[in-house]
Amino acid sequence: MSYMKKVFFVTICTAMLFSSCASEFNAVYKNADTNYRYEYAKECYAIGNYNRAITFLNDLIVPLKGTENGQESLYMLGMAQYKVYDYESASQTFKRYVQSYPKGDYADLASFYIGESLYMSTPEPRLDQSQTVSAIAAFQQYLDLYPDAKLKTKAQSRLFELQDKLVKKELYSAQLYYDLGTYFGNCTSGGNNYEACIITAENALKEYPYTSFRENFAVLVMKSKFELAQQSVESKRLERYQDAEDECYGFINEYPDSKERQAAEKYIKECKQFTKNS
Repeated sequence: MSYMKKVFFVTICTAMLFSSCASEFNAVYKNADTNYRYEYAKECYAIGNYNRAITFLNDLIVPLKGTENGQESLYMLGMAQYKVYDYESASQTFKRYVQSYPKGDYADLASFYIGESLYMSTPEPRLDQSQTVSAIAAFQQYLDLYPDAKLKTKAQSRLFELQDKLVKKELYSAQLYYDLGTYFGNCTSGGNNYEACIITAENALKEYPYTSFRENFAVLVMKSKFELAQQSVESKRLERYQDAEDECYGFINEYPDSKERQAAEKYIKECKQFTKNS
């Protein structure tokens, strides 16, 4: 068989296959038997044809509610949506399941996948983290409701990841303030970028005291206090140099092996030089 004939043969076979599938889909879709359509949806789900399963399940959720297939159909719809990366729809479907069947056969899994769906759609740390906060709340609720669930370890791991994302958001914000330095174009309330950096970093350390980024925040606080002292008006300079010096000593005590220790020692020397002459 020539190459062109082979191509023609494959094209015809493919067209026939699609035509057959379309005919089957239409025939089942128009069938009035709810259970028949549900079994077809289950078959589609089983072979990985999730989009087709979703099409049928969306139409079947209401008529199946209250029947023996009500729970399964709603949970299956959520999983099918999750499988095709439609995480927003999946999270809403799993919430609907939990609300409709709080003690259902899939209640614990649905509760977990509310958080998991939100987790999968969280943005990178520099962007708005509203979705991350929602995901944390969902996983926390899951752990509160099912403290001994099989997916407990995974949920806890997700919580740590999501909290780190919030911490990174704060770290990026603090770093941005520090990098802006003496630029006052964004200080509409008469503030100072170094002060904003200090406040952001210290608040983050209070809220997340065990974060792995603790040293990063401490470095920004130390450097910002020194820069703030250098740029202060005469009446505040002595107090701020003393504060910067104390911050540097505290940093060295907490992080004696830090790569920023040399910078801290340099700041201490400069602070002492000023306070000695004041």
